[in-house]
Amino acid sequence: MSTRMSPRVKEILSWYKTDNNGVLNNLARLMNTGTLAGTGKFVILPVDQGFEHGPARSFAGNAPSFDARYHFELAIEAGCNAYAAPFGQLAAAAGDFVGEMPLIVKMNNSDTLWNSKNPVSAVTCSVRDAVQLGATAIGFTIYPGSSMRKEMYEEIREMGEEARSYGLPVVLWSYPRGEGLSKDGETAIDVVAYAAHIACQLGAHLVKVKPPSAHIEQEAARKAYEKSGIKLSTLADRAAHVANSCFGGRRIVIFSGGEAKSDTDVLEEVRQLAAGGSFGSIMGRNAFQRPRAEGVKLLKQVMAIYKS
Repeated sequence: MSTRMSPRVKEILSWYKTDNNGVLNNLARLMNTGTLAGTGKFVILPVDQGFEHGPARSFAGNAPSFDARYHFELAIEAGCNAYAAPFGQLAAAAGDFVGEMPLIVKMNNSDTLWNSKNPVSAVTCSVRDAVQLGATAIGFTIYPGSSMRKEMYEEIREMGEEARSYGLPVVLWSYPRGEGLSKDGETAIDVVAYAAHIACQLGAHLVKVKPPSAHIEQEAARKAYEKSGIKLSTLADRAAHVANSCFGGRRIVIFSGGEAKSDTDVLEEVRQLAAGGSFGSIMGRNAFQRPRAEGVKLLKQVMAIYKS
């Protein structure tokens, strides 16, 4: 039995019509999976924290989450659009869940055993590996502001071309970091909007950024914001500006959940993001670091906000 595409999904796909049918088919699969199917909204479970921060910091607070199967089960039970993780973590359990959940294979990763003011992630997976694993899309992190950005931009240009040739959309984690940015600057509205725009310029089909603060990092940008009268006072205002910075809202932009916080804080942040036109949330620690029933409940509450 065929299922007709919703008008909203068709509209979003029309923004990417220069892509091949394989890419469009997989974008449609992402948008037609889970609780939010057909709405053009996303709630994605990302679990790259074990690689990025270490297993104890990531999983010890909820011991069952050490098991790679746990995260597949959590994403499926909660009704997520997709599950994103590094190749090794997905490969450890993907065979038990074939066809049950779209997978975003995280193609580059870093670790906290080495720190630098100018971060760069290592490529840890090939596009062929991702295809054989059953990927629906690839994920890749860039750090705009890092002195190593040239290498990262060129890596994703090449990898994105190969991924598209296999029909895989590109999801970019765009996290500004580098010696030229203050700590507050990493989430400043001008910097986050710029980072999202850079990801779009690099060909991202879906962009992930952090919720921006009202801080403005660059003085040249401050003048432009003040002259244009862009509203920045609420998170909803700032989310709307980030979305508009992505080709006038014609790219999918979602926001990370960040560090663990209370249910009340998570849901209020999501309400603000949704009010600003966010396409969704990509939420890891706030889901899998809770007991499973609580994680499922929270993800479903987040989905209810976007669905409404």
